[in-house]
Amino acid sequence: MLDKLITEFDRGLRTLFASASSARPHPDQQLAEAELSPEEKRHALGLMRVNHCGEVCAQALYQGQALTARDAAARDALRHAAFEEVEHLAWTERRIRELGGRPSLFNPLWYTGSLAMGVTAGLLGDKWNLGFLQETELQVGAHLDSHLSELPASDVRSRAIVSQMRDDELRHADMAQSFGAARLPAPVKGMMALTAKLMTGSSYRL
Repeated sequence: MLDKLITEFDRGLRTLFASASSARPHPDQQLAEAELSPEEKRHALGLMRVNHCGEVCAQALYQGQALTARDAAARDALRHAAFEEVEHLAWTERRIRELGGRPSLFNPLWYTGSLAMGVTAGLLGDKWNLGFLQETELQVGAHLDSHLSELPASDVRSRAIVSQMRDDELRHADMAQSFGAARLPAPVKGMMALTAKLMTGSSYRL
């Protein structure tokens, strides 16, 4: 048990403070950098910072859910999704640097809160655990769609990253459904949306 806790603690430190790596090619690697105005670059940077913070939260959420999942298949599915989210971390982190910025200062706070939510979801049982995963990914998918409409049309590199992330998130939602995810009550969905709004508002600027 102690070994497991040490491993999870190390995973958290690496999520927050180490550079992530991607097994897949970065979606934007073959695309040329666009000439962006200062305002366009500032806005694209804010959006990519939000997306990076969201991936930090996803790591913590999946980590907590996998710790408390009862079914081995569900636990493996959560870990596979978390692996792809690490790739998203790598993509967004590099793009933030290319745009001249840094990740959100609030990442440790949101990581801690997401880890607690993941543990709680897992303790409620696997179908609710997966239901929480599915709803999270559906909300994230909608959120990424909104970013595709907001990003400068010429910023093809950021757009390629966000587009691939959206496709991955929706595939994770379908995976959760296939494993028997329960439909969450409307008040829970509303609370999740409110929490996401607070996260995006804070990480866009800082």
